[in-house]
Amino acid sequence: MFFHRSLLLGVSTFAVVPLLVLAASPPWERGGRHTELFVAGSADDASLRTRIAALSPTVSPDEARRVAYAAYMTGLELRREWRVVWLPGLQNLLVNMGARKGGLCFQWATELLVRLDALKLQTLELHWAESFANTSGEHNVIVVTARGQAFEKGILLDNWRYSGHLVWTHLAMDPEYHWTENKSELARRLGRARDVVSKQVRSTMKSN
Repeated sequence: MFFHRSLLLGVSTFAVVPLLVLAASPPWERGGRHTELFVAGSADDASLRTRIAALSPTVSPDEARRVAYAAYMTGLELRREWRVVWLPGLQNLLVNMGARKGGLCFQWATELLVRLDALKLQTLELHWAESFANTSGEHNVIVVTARGQAFEKGILLDNWRYSGHLVWTHLAMDPEYHWTENKSELARRLGRARDVVSKQVRSTMKSN
């Protein structure tokens, strides 16, 4: 994503908005809940673990725990690596200027997808979700469902919206976006990631 609709105005008017307004506490410092959005408080966030496990009786509680952990840690680690700032729109601007290595929403989603795929989940399934597709306001997240469950029943995992702090909610409860699934994009991004790993393995074998 290049700019979140509600953040584009913040970027375009940055020079005239009082600094006190821009310095206001970001959402994760004002409490865990923002309308129907939730912010994971730790890598072992009990609410997130419970909600993932509750997707279906077939879901492994251990897999729910590992997904919650990986999603939280992805945000934490990349926030440091990419030197992420608040607002997300400002991070987008810095990335597009070449001043930051990463931080666009599809980069967050791709990194999370690769890490979750590496867990080799048996009772949970991953989905690539998009909103405002093919527009300047496009946003991408990863959605997790029980294996074989409908996409619309899933829980979204979003590291971009709060600048690396993990946001989650039931897909239909998101107050800002309407989500659709893109299966081909999921396959394309996983395929590219696996190709990279395969090339790295072959390179290592040759060097040995």
